[in-house]
Amino acid sequence: MPGGTDQTLRPFLWRAERLFDDTEIVSRTSEGIERYTYAEYGDRVRQLANALDELGIEEGDRVGTFCWNHHRHFETYFSIPSMGAQLHTINPLLPRDHIRYIVDNAADRVLFVDPSLLEALEPAVQSPEFDQVEKYVVMASEVPETDLDAVAYEEFVEGHSTEYDWPEVSQDQPAGMCYTSGTTGNPKGVEYTQQMLWSHTMESLTPQGIPMDEDDVVMPVVPMFHVNAWGMPFTATAGGAKHVYPGPSPQPEDLASLIDEEGVTVTAGVPTVWLGLMEYCEDNDVDLSALDRVIVGGSAAPRSMIEWFDERGVELLHAWGMTEMGPIGSVAHLKSGLEDADRETQLEKRSKQGLMTPGLEFRVVDDDGEEVPWNGEDFGELWVRGPSVTTEYFERPEADEEDFEDGWLKTGDVVTVDEDGYIKIVDRAKDVIKSGGEWISSVELENAIMAHEDVSEATVIGVPHEKWQERPVAFVVPVEGADQAAVEKGVMDLLADEYPDWWLPDDVVFIEEVPKTATGKFSKKDLREEYADEDIFEGSAPEEAAPEDAE
Repeated sequence: MPGGTDQTLRPFLWRAERLFDDTEIVSRTSEGIERYTYAEYGDRVRQLANALDELGIEEGDRVGTFCWNHHRHFETYFSIPSMGAQLHTINPLLPRDHIRYIVDNAADRVLFVDPSLLEALEPAVQSPEFDQVEKYVVMASEVPETDLDAVAYEEFVEGHSTEYDWPEVSQDQPAGMCYTSGTTGNPKGVEYTQQMLWSHTMESLTPQGIPMDEDDVVMPVVPMFHVNAWGMPFTATAGGAKHVYPGPSPQPEDLASLIDEEGVTVTAGVPTVWLGLMEYCEDNDVDLSALDRVIVGGSAAPRSMIEWFDERGVELLHAWGMTEMGPIGSVAHLKSGLEDADRETQLEKRSKQGLMTPGLEFRVVDDDGEEVPWNGEDFGELWVRGPSVTTEYFERPEADEEDFEDGWLKTGDVVTVDEDGYIKIVDRAKDVIKSGGEWISSVELENAIMAHEDVSEATVIGVPHEKWQERPVAFVVPVEGADQAAVEKGVMDLLADEYPDWWLPDDVVFIEEVPKTATGKFSKKDLREEYADEDIFEGSAPEEAAPEDAE
């Protein structure tokens, strides 16, 4: 296929520069608020390409970033892939050994790093046998004190031409790379070709995805190191939208200020981000009037969160995806036939993971390899395929055999699908609780518990049980000042109204905070390890702890 007709990222940049040259890109940095236009952004992107070219970066080389959400990081998003190299975003919150493994496994030649993250990076890359990184570029005007051989970003690009002769890059050329969080063993690398990122951008731009238009103001709170901030920097650029980047470790006050002052219309992040903003809004006068849509992913959004934003005229869109998918896979838009449905029906649909985005296919497979019916009740593992979905891991053939089959990605998510095609994640395959031979959804219990007004966070895990194999135990973070006994009774009463006795947790354990993974999700693995040797049950499980016909 001729290069000019290949599906690549560069035309998105061309469009933004030519049609929306004066649209702003705003960035909160440690040096203050920075702002410039798409026209100036394009010049900076070409300067960076020239600087990397001078350094000897060639087609196929990998360039790593160890950064938060800001304009300099955004410049790497188009510069590196458009010159035929591969942008490798690295999660700085991962354990040191994982960071070292990722940089070594990817063979990154250059690393861009934020000043505030130097302390986390230095121990990971400073060892006699670790020497493949040729240059460290600090994302600032000056380099703070460091043992690394580093140059400041502004010095790195300064003086380089704003003209660059972009090569004709093939759509099959690897353009991006992210690693999974490595909950079991070392992280697994996922490569994205130019065509995969192009396809994901186009899928997102459809009305059934997460569309962004030239009159939108887009603020990705989801980190740019986490699956390309869910593709939002690419989608916003393709749509010609204004970008707002919240910078390093934004607090609820920072997010509220940016929403108000910059007129943010679309933003996205994991539920814990919005729980923090909600709490801040309860105690402060915050203007959310510009906000149209909040995208929630990473883990399930509590129904109470959807209702909270509804009350303020903001649509909360529930989305689901995976690193292996680029990542957006489904979004909980209401079908036109449901627009006149009663509120209860609408909330039920919006609380699910939603409808698969255009371009993707899925199937739901039971333990026998048979597809389950779309009846909202039968469970199975979700399999997905499409142009933005990977079909293999980077140099991990043993994982390929386990996670892929005939072009399908086996997601590991246990789901049901209702008659309208709405996907509902019941659990991760490794988190679903098997009690007496029957499944209990930890996700459903968690969402129900977090609907209680005196619960801040909650998660449910399966604990080994002598008779029933596993039983659910709830770990709850109460709101400040709440009476624990009253909260426990309220939670159990709430669950008893919704679920059979054998679904109810055998105990409620109060903790100060639910442990989080490096991407902000609840870490059940940490809770299992912490309580593995403790008898956390108050008593033995009731006889009703499983259905009568379960063995």
